[in-house]
Amino acid sequence: MRIDRFITLQLARPLRKIGRRSAGNTLPILMYHSISDDAEAGVGPYYRVTTSPLRFSQQMQWLADAGLRGMSLTDALEAQEKASDDEPRPVAITFDDGFQDFYTAAFPVLLKHGFTATMYLPTAFINDDRRVFKSRGCLTWREVTELHRAGMEFGSHTVNHPKLVDLSWADITREVTESKVEIEDRLSSSVPSFAYPYAFPQSDRAFVTRLVDILQTAGYESCTTTAIGHHNGNSSLLELPRLPINTMDDRALFEAKLAGDYQWVGTLQLLRKKLLN
Repeated sequence: MRIDRFITLQLARPLRKIGRRSAGNTLPILMYHSISDDAEAGVGPYYRVTTSPLRFSQQMQWLADAGLRGMSLTDALEAQEKASDDEPRPVAITFDDGFQDFYTAAFPVLLKHGFTATMYLPTAFINDDRRVFKSRGCLTWREVTELHRAGMEFGSHTVNHPKLVDLSWADITREVTESKVEIEDRLSSSVPSFAYPYAFPQSDRAFVTRLVDILQTAGYESCTTTAIGHHNGNSSLLELPRLPINTMDDRALFEAKLAGDYQWVGTLQLLRKKLLN
């Protein structure tokens, strides 16, 4: 039994309905990684980072069926600010790690629905020739350029995808700024968005405060994290929570995440980190 699914559907969702609470003007930010048929043997359902092409296609159809509009992060944040009853509710679709299967498997589905998305690139693994990261092929700059021209947004995921908390502040600054500069040079376009690699240390406020300063100095307007939840419009744009999505998210769990029924996981996640600090 998948415990987070059970609690979400059997406890969190009924309690929200009893309280008549809705997601309101909150913004769901979906976090994908690889769109592939990799079974991830030995990895628990919660920790998987792959979504099969079939399941991804289904999830995008479920968004469309619900009258929701999949958008890049920057466009979704702007749409959230201007939200009205006459416009479809935005959902931000984001991808980490720059895998080639975004181009081959996700992009055609996004085009079919008129959706866009944001892909975060670790630039050391993006080249004119194909490079490999985590045993998966990555995008080439030619593919990135084509996707960008088709309306996809690209953000920074550092240069080398390190655990930033293990680095010196000088190295963190280099990872954050050099990746941004390279993407901007390649695309002749601004890069306002950054994605924090690995687990976001949101309970370490001293680290987060200094990181935010570095991001602001580098010219970033947003930073997505692995903290779980919805963006409520009041929280910092440089500490945005997301909803992890993978192939195990069937329609019931996927729709529950969009509705806000997965918030309890984010609360538990933060409490655990505070206890361990």
